[in-house]
Amino acid sequence: MTSTPAVRIRDLNQKNIRRDGQFVLYWMTAYRRLSSNFALQRAAELARSQQKPLLIVEGLRLDYPWASRRLHAFVLQGMRDNQTHAKRLKHCYVPFVETQPGQGGGMIEWLASRATALVTDDFPCFFLPRMIKAVARRIDVTMEAVDSNGLFPMHVPETVFPTAYAFRRYLQKNLGAYLPVMPEQDPLAHPEIPRLDMLPEEFCSRWPAADQSQLNCEADALDRLPIDQMVREAAMTGGPVAARKQLESFLERRLSHYAEDRNQPDEDASSGLSPYLHFGHISAQEVFQKLAAQEDWSIDKLADPKQTRGSRAGWWGMSENAESFLDELVTWRELGFNMCSRRDDFDRYESLPDWAQATLRIHQSDPRPVVYDFDQIRNAETHDQLWNAAQNQLAATGRMHNYLRMLWGKKILEWSETPRDALATMIELNNRLAVDGRDPNSYSGIFWVLGRYDRAWGPERPIFGKIRYMTSENTARKLHLSKYLEQFTPQ
Repeated sequence: MTSTPAVRIRDLNQKNIRRDGQFVLYWMTAYRRLSSNFALQRAAELARSQQKPLLIVEGLRLDYPWASRRLHAFVLQGMRDNQTHAKRLKHCYVPFVETQPGQGGGMIEWLASRATALVTDDFPCFFLPRMIKAVARRIDVTMEAVDSNGLFPMHVPETVFPTAYAFRRYLQKNLGAYLPVMPEQDPLAHPEIPRLDMLPEEFCSRWPAADQSQLNCEADALDRLPIDQMVREAAMTGGPVAARKQLESFLERRLSHYAEDRNQPDEDASSGLSPYLHFGHISAQEVFQKLAAQEDWSIDKLADPKQTRGSRAGWWGMSENAESFLDELVTWRELGFNMCSRRDDFDRYESLPDWAQATLRIHQSDPRPVVYDFDQIRNAETHDQLWNAAQNQLAATGRMHNYLRMLWGKKILEWSETPRDALATMIELNNRLAVDGRDPNSYSGIFWVLGRYDRAWGPERPIFGKIRYMTSENTARKLHLSKYLEQFTPQ
């Protein structure tokens, strides 16, 4: 069994291991998978060293922000996969799904009082950091949070990087030291880990596991949940099984033209992995390893760190398409984790660069050509056909084409009374409708619209000031859109 790197482990409460505990508890909150997962691997290591069974609990509460049928279904589909995986290896896995608000209250503390140790996921966004800190304060056994978010350990950098270029330069000088240690593909497969035969009867009666109608996302089971029923299921299926199929499809069919066509809506050469990465149904490490194997890559192909200059291409020693994809998977995705792990205000207007706040303040009172209210924007009732199509895609499917997401945000800025109103609208729509919302990477995209990770641009314009400007007309001239508009423009 490979040891989990210490740099990925955070002690949350400075408590001791309880030697007479009944099991090691892994509380799955963000990495909703049983493979390629440093947090699960760490829990398995403790179970093996203490010769205690491993108990895995994955919960789904009702009161999380933007709770909806769409997000619930995606998570439940993953729970079904995880249950199948755990049963095959005879490990105790509990999928707990609230059917009444607050039903899960006290569950983790109850289990922790009987555990040798508690291990959970170290995810820097949404309500999860507050939740795990609160539990850590209330329990009397060691609690660790383990980082399995990306290729580079999240807490190593001591600074917030202002641009993707700055972060890319840093990665090119430092990432090579961490690439050799990847999480085990199947940490539950070790026969030395004792199995937990049964759970205490009191636990099962107070917090019963989800039934198959819930895990199968049967309509009646979803209908009964007090969540936003208007946001219907996404166009994609959730779970590790679907995530791997998505990865295989991308590597086989779309990677070969990724660099050229990823920005073209009609071709849609994007990976489609963002929702699965967000919910932890697949790891960035597994994606990287599968790509590297297809590219016949080895670590000795990395460029000399002393010679790197932050270029988007040429450092990995892979094909142009693979390097273009890795710049999204590693540089841009993990740049968001850097921000969210270092600044508590990552989702607030005040986190924008000073220059961006200054130019938006100067132009805040500029006349808008048109102002739409929130309902008009949500319902895609604007004069702009291309923008309406992008919003319709988001509302109907749970995702939006990556390039059009930038235009989507820029037009919301133009059509809102103030930049703060625009930010609030983008966050609300993205987090409620996008399956990959509520994520460090999605906050990067939203705040990029207002200047984060960008620079001042000229000429200075009304409303935008020195913020990068985009128009639907210029965007339409660059892109292939006939099939896209046909699909997402109501008849």
